[in-house]
Amino acid sequence: MTGAMSETAAPAPQIRKPAWLKVKAPGGENYTRIKDMLKTLNLATVCQEARCPNMGECWSGGTATFMLMGEVCTRGCRFCAVKTGNPRGRIDNEEPEKVGYAIAKMGLEYVVITSVNRDDLPDHGSEHFARTIRTIKEGDPKLIVEVLTPDFRGNREWVEKIVRAGPHVFAQNIETVERLTRRVRDPRAGYRQTMGVLKMVKEIDPTRYTKSSIMMGLGEEREEIMQTLRDLREVGCDVVTFGQYLQPTKRHLKVERFVSPEEFAEWQKIAEDMGFLYVASGPLVRSSYRAGEFFMKGVIEKSELRK
Repeated sequence: MTGAMSETAAPAPQIRKPAWLKVKAPGGENYTRIKDMLKTLNLATVCQEARCPNMGECWSGGTATFMLMGEVCTRGCRFCAVKTGNPRGRIDNEEPEKVGYAIAKMGLEYVVITSVNRDDLPDHGSEHFARTIRTIKEGDPKLIVEVLTPDFRGNREWVEKIVRAGPHVFAQNIETVERLTRRVRDPRAGYRQTMGVLKMVKEIDPTRYTKSSIMMGLGEEREEIMQTLRDLREVGCDVVTFGQYLQPTKRHLKVERFVSPEEFAEWQKIAEDMGFLYVASGPLVRSSYRAGEFFMKGVIEKSELRK
């Protein structure tokens, strides 16, 4: 009896987090100033909501990724720490101006704008998103704007609203390989739907740079990653990032394995050889990544000079 009970009750072994994933707790004068300002303006950042491991580094350096339309997402992806629920159509109509003010105070040259999914809104929040882009560009025409958008259920009209607002980089994350998509992402999302959005952006405006991101450590196989990269190139995706999936809470998907820095370096070389304009690959790399933003800033500024 005792042996049977102990066998049943034995907990699954936990994978220890390797040394290369340990980061300093966020802090510093600039970090505190930004945190206080965002709280005063009632603005959310994906840095906080997604518990990004690079938050301290980025905020101390004066950068942040703003998250529009509140802190509650209408979808429930099993990897994401952002709260899930039904905002019931509530939205802050002054948010575009607040974001513009915060950006001016931070003195940014490159800003990333993302949002929760808002399936509760008639247009899924696409006009609000587009108005925010227009507002911050009117405030600073030289500002480089990257957007990481919801998939808008693949609706071309809503995607086109964002593209026509003029972001320099349009990101839509594939997140994982096709086989794992249903387990990892909300059922309303989809591998082919995301690929379709990236393709749509290039069809609407071929001059827009497109970008996607792959999480590693969820059980993906090597050939599946290769196929995902091939699919991204086929729809004209310019930039790809690879990062380690980290389990936010016990309710979320477990980490299947921690990928070594050497393997991340190998994937960077593979993706570069496939023709991606830029590849960021490492354990702590996230879709919004300062090194990538710096690179894209240079590319965009050079292309603007040629016009």
